[in-house]
Amino acid sequence: PPGGVMAASIESLLEEISGVEDPIEELQSLKTAVLSIPVSALRDSVSGQRLNVIFSLLNSNQREQVELCVDILERILMALSPTCLAQNYRVELQGGLTHPNQTVKILALTQIGRIVEHPDAVTEILNNHDILQAVIHCIGEEMMAVAKQAIQTLSKLSHSKPGLDKLFQSDMLKVMKDVMATSDIVRYRIYELVVEISSMSPISLGYCANSSLISQLLGELTGDDVLIRATATEMVTTLAHSQHGRQYLAQQGIMDKISNMIRGAETDPFSSLYLPGLVKFFGNLAIMDSPQQVCETYPAFQNKVFEMALDPDPVMIGVALDTLGLLGSSVEGKQVLQKTGLPVVFLFFRPSAGATDLRVRSLDAISQLLTLQPEQQTEDLLALTESWFHLLSNHPMDMISNISTQPFPELHCGALGIFTAIATQPWGQKLMISTPSFMEFVLDRSTGQTKEAKDAKFALVGSLVCSSTAAEILGSQHYIRLKTYLREGPYYVSAVATVSTEGAD
Repeated sequence: PPGGVMAASIESLLEEISGVEDPIEELQSLKTAVLSIPVSALRDSVSGQRLNVIFSLLNSNQREQVELCVDILERILMALSPTCLAQNYRVELQGGLTHPNQTVKILALTQIGRIVEHPDAVTEILNNHDILQAVIHCIGEEMMAVAKQAIQTLSKLSHSKPGLDKLFQSDMLKVMKDVMATSDIVRYRIYELVVEISSMSPISLGYCANSSLISQLLGELTGDDVLIRATATEMVTTLAHSQHGRQYLAQQGIMDKISNMIRGAETDPFSSLYLPGLVKFFGNLAIMDSPQQVCETYPAFQNKVFEMALDPDPVMIGVALDTLGLLGSSVEGKQVLQKTGLPVVFLFFRPSAGATDLRVRSLDAISQLLTLQPEQQTEDLLALTESWFHLLSNHPMDMISNISTQPFPELHCGALGIFTAIATQPWGQKLMISTPSFMEFVLDRSTGQTKEAKDAKFALVGSLVCSSTAAEILGSQHYIRLKTYLREGPYYVSAVATVSTEGAD
């Protein structure tokens, strides 16, 4: 009915449902009503007792009925406060955790997640052994979405000290270890939870370390199964994202262990399955700590990256390119790469041929290596980026321009990314102005018709306009046209499609 359904009619719809044999139609009307009024109005319209009807209708093997009930409950429960949920619907939510239908499990886990985030409501869950145990058991569910939701709920519970105590210093720890024994996949889900909790703070890391679950994970780095190793490496890399995580790993000697695994990979026919992860681990470490320190302390890492760049396997080349780009995104990283002979890699790897995906990653890596922020533009560093650019080919401007005219939008944008990187540097601007018709190409709005291409071109124009040397090097006429382009925005189309006349200005 027009004007929205008022709260009173929700009450009456709930009443009607309780007396009906096959309530599908009534449930559909209720769903419509519930979705059509604002959450704040819902909060006032639902008195506790009535919802029990809907909860009891969940106990049915009729799928449509169950899913309608889930849609209705999802909306109404969201309107209720976590405290209200904890006091009035604990038993119903607990029942939902063992319901055969996955959407009911997810509904229950989501609402319990809301309760455990609330400092007053959480005690109702902390004191409820059965609910917590059922949530942990959900991590062992076949359906990934259920497991993910359970992990998220337990992760929220760990934001408080009482939550950490409950999970790691009570019989819940045994429940977790029992669930881990289900399968490799489930064991890794528990590790995922533990790594997520460890990342929150040094205190939460302490709880996880004392539970022996982290040392168990670290032990899997050198297990017999290569796929398990690869997954373990990924988890440990996540752990290294926080500073306290890195300190802990260093204390446990994990950096050396991974460095030795890289060395040992030479003789392992299956190393290609886990090597990329080991290299990414150090790549992330370098970005967060210090590229120079990481490369000097673990030469095996750096040698392996150069080796991988020349590997025939595209997976290896891809990881090497991404890692070189990461390392070269900082000034310190650029200097390390220069010192250790990065140019050799440039000469071997040309982005002008090969699989599109690798060429795009190559272009991205090169633009990271060539980028300098205005405050980083010392004479030495400008000389460095200029010399690297000229390693790309005998005529690097032509080579990158040719890539930008190819029919693949990703390549077009990747090439523009390189021009954008050099556009802030005086030597780059000098190359642009001395390359015939290059400025026409920059100002021509008809090249690159996808949104991404228009955005990439706009970024190039922006970095030229914002550079303090551009007006002088490019000349005022080009500079004024660039500023106009910038002012008109990335998607401007002129009212009259003008015929471009060379040299008219």
